[in-house]
Amino acid sequence: MLRALTRALRLPRPWRPLQTRSCASDGAAGDPEIQVRVLAGPDQGITEILMNRPSARNALGNVLVSELLEALARLREDQQVRVLLFRSGVKGVFCAGADLKEREQMSEAEVGIFVQRLRGLMNEIAFPAPTIAAMDGFALGGGLELALACDLRVAASSAVMGLIETTRGLLPGAGGTQRLPRCLGVALAKELIFTGRRLSGAQAQALGLVNHTVPQNEEGNAAYHRARALAQEILPQAPIAVRLGKVAIDRGMDVDIASGMAIEGICYAQNIPTQDRLEGMAAFREKRPPRFVGK
Repeated sequence: MLRALTRALRLPRPWRPLQTRSCASDGAAGDPEIQVRVLAGPDQGITEILMNRPSARNALGNVLVSELLEALARLREDQQVRVLLFRSGVKGVFCAGADLKEREQMSEAEVGIFVQRLRGLMNEIAFPAPTIAAMDGFALGGGLELALACDLRVAASSAVMGLIETTRGLLPGAGGTQRLPRCLGVALAKELIFTGRRLSGAQAQALGLVNHTVPQNEEGNAAYHRARALAQEILPQAPIAVRLGKVAIDRGMDVDIASGMAIEGICYAQNIPTQDRLEGMAAFREKRPPRFVGK
């Protein structure tokens, strides 16, 4: 069992940095609905995925989902990505959820296939590097499921979020029934899903659904700025140790504590031979900031 766990928990091999770009769109206007931005200077190591479908409030339609999957596939093996930040290019909205107008035109079989793709997308957001959702507006249904798939969530005071599917004759189908109870506990998750209740940013933080809530600014991007500041706190830390810490937590939450401790041990063993571990020890000894390189 331990051998199988070791293979499953192995980090990706170092990879050449990928050139990021906007993903091609099949929309009439030809504008991409997903843009990938690699930040530079003091923000080097932060990569942003920007959702930009203003006509449908970033609703999760076929094109947006395809572009998002393409972007994640290209970025997954890029070791230069230390933090992945999801944000919106549409003021007042993070993601309005599934594109119900598009879904209305689908057959029952097509609906099943599309929801399966959405579920797969949320699993792909379980990225090797830490992920942060910056919610500066509405995050409903699939939009909140996307945020729940991220490691950390930041909301503006103007944000409105909820798994509202039961108010539309549906139930959450892209991971909401699984991730919300893991985040908030079973009883509270059931209450929110059964009622389809919408929460403000402040209410979400009080329940533990988001890590931080900030007052909205005039530009409508206060959550983005707070999420970026949070990403900047992660940047100086040893990237391999951060990734392995994420693996240990994520895998450990799905098993009993004894198995979780074994997973932690496997992850710790993988970190022992890294250059960054030796650099951390040397920096401590020499009383200087460490210079981690991700090796």
